[in-house]
Amino acid sequence: MRMMTASIKIALSASTLALATAMTPQSAAAQGYPNRTITLLVPAAAGGPTDTVARLIGESMGKTLGQSIIVENVGGAGGTIGMARVAKAAPDGYMISIYHIAQATHGALYDNLQYSPANDFDSIGRIADVPMTLVSKTGVTAKNVKELIDWIKAEAGKVTYGHAGIGSASHLCALVLMKELNLQMVGVAYRGTGPAMNDLLGGQFDFMCDQTTNTTNQIKEGRIKGYAVTTKSKVSSLPDLPTMDSTVLPGFEVTAWHAMWAPKGLPKDVTDKLVAALQVALKDPKVIERFAGLGVEPVPQNLATPEALKAQMASEVKRWDAIIKAAGVKGN
Repeated sequence: MRMMTASIKIALSASTLALATAMTPQSAAAQGYPNRTITLLVPAAAGGPTDTVARLIGESMGKTLGQSIIVENVGGAGGTIGMARVAKAAPDGYMISIYHIAQATHGALYDNLQYSPANDFDSIGRIADVPMTLVSKTGVTAKNVKELIDWIKAEAGKVTYGHAGIGSASHLCALVLMKELNLQMVGVAYRGTGPAMNDLLGGQFDFMCDQTTNTTNQIKEGRIKGYAVTTKSKVSSLPDLPTMDSTVLPGFEVTAWHAMWAPKGLPKDVTDKLVAALQVALKDPKVIERFAGLGVEPVPQNLATPEALKAQMASEVKRWDAIIKAAGVKGN
C-alpha cells in the first residue's frame, strides 16, 4: 500500500513538473501583469493632439490596472522614430503606444522603415475619432471658409501651411485639400503639431489643418482663426464652424482616428487586460467630459477591440496608399 502511495506521489510530481515546464516565461510573467510602471509611448511632441488623448487615456487605464502609466514622447520623422522603438520593445505589456491615422500611411510613405506597420504590432483597440479644423493665423483677412479657399487659390504656390511631419494627420489633411483644389502650397514641417501651433500663433506660416484637440481652445480664445471642420457633421465644441462638405468642398472628410498598439507577440491575457482597461477608460466620466470639450468622440465599446482596429487599419491603408501615391509624396 505504501509503494502504491509513493507511485501516485511520483506521478503527481512529474505532472506538476511538466506543467511548469510547459509554461513559457511570457505566460508566467503575464499572470502577475502588471507589477511595475507601464510606458505609453506617443510618437509625437508633447502638447499636441495625440499627446492630449494619450495622457487622458493613460491616467484612466492606470487606475484600472493598478499601476502608473508614464507617457513618453518620441517625435520625429512623422512618428516613425517612436513607432520603431515600440516595434523593437519586448512584447510584455510594459511598452504600449497610442498613435493615430498616420500609422496607416507609413508603409506608403517610407521605403526603408525599420519595421512593418502591418506585421510588427499587436492591435489593442481604437480609441477616438477626432475632427480636424481648418485654421489660420490671425493676420489672414479671410472672414469665412469660402474667402479662405478663394485666397488660397489666388495665392497658389505662395500660401504656407504647417504640419507635424510627413504622414502626420495635419499633413494628410493638407494633401487631401490640395488634391481637391488641384493646386500646390508650401509645406512647413515640424516635429509635432504642438511646435507647429506655437509658430502659427506667432504668425510664422499662414494656415494649418489640425485636430480639434489642438485648436479648440485657441479658436475660442481668439488666438487663431477657425474656418471649418473636416467631418460631415458639425462639432459641438465649435458650433460656429461649418463643415467643409456643406460649404466649399462637397464630400471632403478627414478624421484623425486614434488607437492603441503594442509590440508583436503580446500574451493573450495581457492583451485582454489592456483591452478591458481601455474600454473602462472610454466610459470614464472624466475622459468623456474632457473629450467632449475638445470635440473628440470616443468610439463605442465594440470598436475598442483588436479586431476592430485591424479592420480599420486595412481600410485606411487602402485609402491613403492611393492618395499618397497620387501626390508623389515620400518621407525622408
